[in-house]
Amino acid sequence: MPAVDMKLAVLTLLGCLALLMFGMKTMSEGLQKLTGNTLRTMLGTMTKHRVMGVATGTAVTATIQSSTATTVLTVSFVNAGLLTLKQAISIIMGANIGTTISGWIMVLGFKFDMLYLVYPCFVLGIILGYSKKNGTKSFSEFLFGLAFMLFAITTLRTTGASMHLGDIPAVQNFVQSCGQWGFASTLLFLLIGSIMTMCVQSSAAVMAITLILCSSGALEIYQGIALVMGENIGTTVTSNVVALSASTQARRAALAHMLFNLFGVVWVLCVFHPFINLVCSLVGFDPSIKPSTPEEVKAAQDGVTFAVAGFHTMFNVCNVLILIWFIQPMEKLICKIIKDKADDDEFRLKFITGGILSTAELSLFEARKEIVLFAQRCKKMFNMVPDLLTTKDENEFTKIFSRIEKYEGISDSMEVEIAKYLNQVSEGRLSLESKSNIRSMLREISEMESIGDACYNMARAINHKFRSKDDFTEDQYKHINHMIELCNVALDYMIEVEEGKPGADYNRSRNVENEINNYRKSLKERNVVDINDKKYDYQMSVHYMDVVNACEHLGDYVINVVEAHVNKKQTS
Repeated sequence: MPAVDMKLAVLTLLGCLALLMFGMKTMSEGLQKLTGNTLRTMLGTMTKHRVMGVATGTAVTATIQSSTATTVLTVSFVNAGLLTLKQAISIIMGANIGTTISGWIMVLGFKFDMLYLVYPCFVLGIILGYSKKNGTKSFSEFLFGLAFMLFAITTLRTTGASMHLGDIPAVQNFVQSCGQWGFASTLLFLLIGSIMTMCVQSSAAVMAITLILCSSGALEIYQGIALVMGENIGTTVTSNVVALSASTQARRAALAHMLFNLFGVVWVLCVFHPFINLVCSLVGFDPSIKPSTPEEVKAAQDGVTFAVAGFHTMFNVCNVLILIWFIQPMEKLICKIIKDKADDDEFRLKFITGGILSTAELSLFEARKEIVLFAQRCKKMFNMVPDLLTTKDENEFTKIFSRIEKYEGISDSMEVEIAKYLNQVSEGRLSLESKSNIRSMLREISEMESIGDACYNMARAINHKFRSKDDFTEDQYKHINHMIELCNVALDYMIEVEEGKPGADYNRSRNVENEINNYRKSLKERNVVDINDKKYDYQMSVHYMDVVNACEHLGDYVINVVEAHVNKKQTS
């Protein structure tokens, strides 16, 4: 082949790999948008037993072709308390099996001419893309991704065959020299596979490269499978690096994934050649036979691709069959390695620290969890106010007031960071439902920050009273405590609405808000009478009404949060 043709072929190969990665990403995004609620229901309800967890993880990952998306959803459920870490580990095991489906799709693309499917998918996709229904648009996106992926696989097959990689002297010399190193050769290709996966951030791309090299004769089956094993390690290294800044449960899930794959690689290396020979015999491929006729060459090309994909599946299935009985010890080991963080008052995002995810739906799902955490922090801040009101010890008072001040800064930071995250999500391709969700979320976090301000205003009014010589009367304390109880109920209802708990509705929150407004109005009128009756001086009445008004403002902000959330649900 002329040099210029070889350069063109290499560029074509790289372009096809990029198209393959783009097609799989687009297909996965479309399916996630189309089936997001169903997938979340499956993950949240069908994992009571470890076998069901593995089956669910396999089914979900095989459907959306993204083990990362499955893991993200699983970690979110663990953080929300809907799943235990033990259940999450079983789902991650299943995700490892489900992700092998992409290898079999590539094998079929190498064996059959997929162009007969590519163009109809493009035509149907462009027709459905003009639909106004979000579900139909998502299906159109899936069809485009499928068409791009199949087109890339077909072009990879033809380009790889035309390059005759197995006949290039440099390739032959490298493979032959490595073959003389014995076990070190296996470790070398395992390392190469790991590095390649970490570089391209796609195990599917490395699998495609492996299939091309093996089917063209450039690599022996044993070296190709070593690349596949390296790909299994490389993809877990990347996820663990990303999880370093994430929540404790996310880091534990990433570590579970790594331990699972590392254990598999270790035991397979101990029985490397016998295990591969077993897989080859199951798919009807004999690596010891050297093909001589064109028919034998074609059969060998098909056989080696089936063997590589078959190994990938057998590797993960056998690994699951071994480790599924040791999920509980794995959980204990992982919890010992990654301990729970101390519950301190430092600002720390929990769910959105890893950046934008593969789809807007996944990103908004994580943002929703962060907003629920924001609401819980507001409640925690408010719970400090009664303690500040009742304490008489100056050191204790200063300590509580400082914590409230710190939490006010935390609420400001949470609003800014969540808003920044949502603005980044809004820059991507969004459905009308997702745009509506973002608008509602932005309003919710703005009102939650105002709740933090209201709590701080209460603390400041109480601080002014504490520094004065006088104190509230017994009736004033009684009225303030009742107002605090009403606000406490309002915050509880708000959190229930944010968490989507059954029975949580807008009307309960509105009733409490009306009660707060009416009570504040009656206290305002009574305050004027009490001042005239000389029950307390004017300055003390100012501190008193400042606390009452701050409680009434908090009630307003709470109902605004609930309204924003309810309006989001009605428009979606």
